[in-house]
Amino acid sequence: MENYCGKRLDGRYEIREIIGVGGMAVVYKAYDNIDDRIVAVKILKEELLTSEESRRRFKNESKAIAVLSHPNIVRVYDVSFGDRIQYIVMEYVEGITLKEYIEQQGAVNWKEAVHFVSQILLALQHAHDKGIIHRDIKPQNIMLLQDGSIKVADFGIARFSRTDSRTMTEDAIGSVHYISPEQARGEITDNRSDLYSVGVAMYEMLTGQLPFQAENAVSIAIMQLQQEAKPPREINPQIPLGLEQITMRAMQKNPNNRYHSAAEMMLDLDEFKRNPSIKFNYNYFVDEEPTKYVNNKDNGNSVSTVKDETPAAAVTDEEEPKKAVPALVGILAGVVVIIAILAGILLFNKSHSIKVPNFVGMNYTEDIKDNSIYTDNFDFETELVSTANSEAGTVLGQDPDAETKVKKGSTITLKIASNDDNILISGIKGLSGEQAKSRLELAGFEVNIIETYDKNTSAGIVFDSNPAENSYAKKGSVVTIYVSTDENPDVVKVPDVIHLNESGATKFLNQDGFKVVSESRDSEEPAGTVIEQSPKANTEVAKGSQVTIYISTGTPAESKGTINITLPNAIASKEGVMQLEIEGEEPKTEAVTLDGKIKTVEVTGKGTKSFKISLNGQTYMTGKVDFTKNPANVTNVEYRNYVEKAAVPNVVGKSVTDAISTLNNAGFTNIDVFDSNNNPASSGTVVSQTPASDNNTYSIKEQKVTLNVE
Repeated sequence: MENYCGKRLDGRYEIREIIGVGGMAVVYKAYDNIDDRIVAVKILKEELLTSEESRRRFKNESKAIAVLSHPNIVRVYDVSFGDRIQYIVMEYVEGITLKEYIEQQGAVNWKEAVHFVSQILLALQHAHDKGIIHRDIKPQNIMLLQDGSIKVADFGIARFSRTDSRTMTEDAIGSVHYISPEQARGEITDNRSDLYSVGVAMYEMLTGQLPFQAENAVSIAIMQLQQEAKPPREINPQIPLGLEQITMRAMQKNPNNRYHSAAEMMLDLDEFKRNPSIKFNYNYFVDEEPTKYVNNKDNGNSVSTVKDETPAAAVTDEEEPKKAVPALVGILAGVVVIIAILAGILLFNKSHSIKVPNFVGMNYTEDIKDNSIYTDNFDFETELVSTANSEAGTVLGQDPDAETKVKKGSTITLKIASNDDNILISGIKGLSGEQAKSRLELAGFEVNIIETYDKNTSAGIVFDSNPAENSYAKKGSVVTIYVSTDENPDVVKVPDVIHLNESGATKFLNQDGFKVVSESRDSEEPAGTVIEQSPKANTEVAKGSQVTIYISTGTPAESKGTINITLPNAIASKEGVMQLEIEGEEPKTEAVTLDGKIKTVEVTGKGTKSFKISLNGQTYMTGKVDFTKNPANVTNVEYRNYVEKAAVPNVVGKSVTDAISTLNNAGFTNIDVFDSNNNPASSGTVVSQTPASDNNTYSIKEQKVTLNVE
């Protein structure tokens, strides 16, 4: 494995140090000299560059994360897929994994667990909405930042649910402790598989232990398929019933009995947060799935459902083995796949075991407790043994024994000598103040409790002591324990100033020491009213922080409305051209039919503006549109007379009767007929007309047409 520390990739990313090593890639901390920021660079191991599957999976991770943009998902900034090196440049996250936090805390406070899970679900809902299934949700892939926020990482075996319908393969299965039953069976997965993994992670947070544990990974996978987890409250009675129900619903074997989406699970969590004593009416502990078998003709990749409706007497001895073969083949195939998947894990764990040193005879406080040679490789639990034959603090025994091979991070139990004069202070961190006080008093100490804020500890929990934990103190002496409170002296909550006027909100915030910045924003709320604030109300911020308040202008950002126009009913021609002119905007023109019906026009804008509507060049309607209302309000409407104009048709040579009919059809009804002596006439042939037929247009209702006949 090549070490890239000290090198620069593509003239841009200066590699500084290794921050993580996985099965496929090495993650480095680097400096981006173009964007001037610290980034994480994930580089595919050199020995895997020739593996088509490894390259595909590595590209799949970048493809999956590239379409995601969410505050709870690690962002991707850049990718490179060359022949000699392939890497992904990601957001650098300072923090620890959720797994490390669980190991530090044991059982996580349920309020914290709900806070963490809510953020994981928000990230997953975003991914699922984009068609991406993570398929490897586990605490090891979730980063916990110092401010308590969560970042979901490692989409290496994610798939696009709408485009990739392949079944699971061995390198597509996540960690066996967290995989869903359908993943263990090698079936196609959907977003409910991720929710099962969330349920397992939640179970681990609440109880401090995994729901299924065995000597090897194959056994764990089989337990995922066949066994129900012990209810969390049997392990930790402090867990509220409603939270246990949410956890167990997420972990249902049958995907149909789980939550159908992250959003649905969030709804129940929100209900629980509003009422922690809530009890949900779930009925999911009955196996309602029909029997399943693997169809051998489909190479084991398709799953069929069978309802056994044949009476027992109708099944012959010859048919019974035939029916059993596909099911047996499916079971065996599933076991073989699981073994193939997990054999590498077992070999890996075996090759990374270390020998347990001989601690007997050492002084726990002086030689072991703060010695990184030991504490970096093992976790220690201590048991006090009262004796007068050994100095207090001396290790009298250990489990496992010296020279035993164990995994790094395993727990070593040490038996420590104690006597009446020197007693070991142990096991009080992480307890409630009252629990720690009782334990210390039973050991013979007097206890002094000091309540103070600690950002890494939930309220009511012991985070330190004096003398320190795992040190000795004389029996009867005073031990001071420090219990965390909710009140951070350096942090204040932002008050709610929404709906106050600008002056009142500013005074209110200034009284609490905040700096105030005002910005105007269009809104239909009354002018001068605070319509939004940043940070939001009840957010905890440092004293003296800036709060931005957004003041309503009283004008909606933009509103829509409609103008209804009653068109004239034309006689000569129904064709017309309508032009709409709104103050300050380009005119809009369209063809209309002048049939006396109502024409509706949609308009959008700001403020109050006048408008004019013209028909065939004539001003026909005027008014105003008040866009400060929502919807916009049309006012001051006035109509003008529409004068229909047309050319006078040529009727010379026609009889009086035909001439009058032709003129009437063209809209001209004001007609005089005279003979050659200038007397009124009712018959004859038209020899001339006034006005003559030409290119001019005349008002059809007002224009008189005179006909001269012989």
